[in-house]
Amino acid sequence: MLNKMLIALLTSAATLALASMAHAADPTCEPAKVAEKYPSIAGKTIKVGADPQTPPYVMRDAKEFDKIVGVDASLAKAVFDCVGVKHDFILGAWSGILPAVQAGQIDVMWDDLYYKPERAKVVDFVVYMQAATGALVPAGNPKKISSVADLCGLTVSFGLGSSNEIAVKKQDEACKASGESPITAMPFQDLAAGIRLLEGGRADAIMWDLGFVDNLAATRSGSFSRAFAVMDGFKIGAAVANGNKDLLNAITDGLTAVQTSGEAKKIFQTYGVDPGLELKAHILTD
Repeated sequence: MLNKMLIALLTSAATLALASMAHAADPTCEPAKVAEKYPSIAGKTIKVGADPQTPPYVMRDAKEFDKIVGVDASLAKAVFDCVGVKHDFILGAWSGILPAVQAGQIDVMWDDLYYKPERAKVVDFVVYMQAATGALVPAGNPKKISSVADLCGLTVSFGLGSSNEIAVKKQDEACKASGESPITAMPFQDLAAGIRLLEGGRADAIMWDLGFVDNLAATRSGSFSRAFAVMDGFKIGAAVANGNKDLLNAITDGLTAVQTSGEAKKIFQTYGVDPGLELKAHILTD
């Protein structure tokens, strides 16, 4: 009997010890330790590059024009608060933000940026989300588009140099090979221009990030619908100039902490983005 009680006590003690160790290992926010953990950015204000016309990732608050909100804007704020670093948003056209990081004009691009090996030659990534593509069409889907195969013979718009451009060109080749009419490609430099093409009837569909497509279809249901969605195998991340290790580590640690706490999931849900797209934060440098 005594042996059984002793075994039970030892087992209970071991269980508590393991639980305590696991809890202690959980990443947490430690803003007071910024100088110790990330000395080169302590006391600085990080410049976060973003395009306020990329909902639901970065956008202006409907009630307060100067307030920047969205999935990526909120993640950035949560992360830099977590690690104890001030930040400011530097706003501009999406296509010009990554070159600004390379030139040292801003510190990080944090706005629906897909990881690509060629990009990783000049910037380092902290990825935290899977990418998916949606087809945005006029409300009611007048052309009855239900898959990428239905794009044959239509005019399709996409971001210049985006992964969607590759997908559209691949489908165009498939259309031609099967004897169907080719796709008329209409690239755009920024999302605002792409939306104007769709609104003006110059494009039948826009191929773009699924979060953006779903957000616009929900907030402007009288104007737009989602035709279809596909997982495209890409990852989304924040990007800093090569070699900025302290900032890279700070973003990674901060993201890990807000993911562990569940704050990241709440941010996704707030802006209508599927939390199932979240990836465990990790660094990709090539």
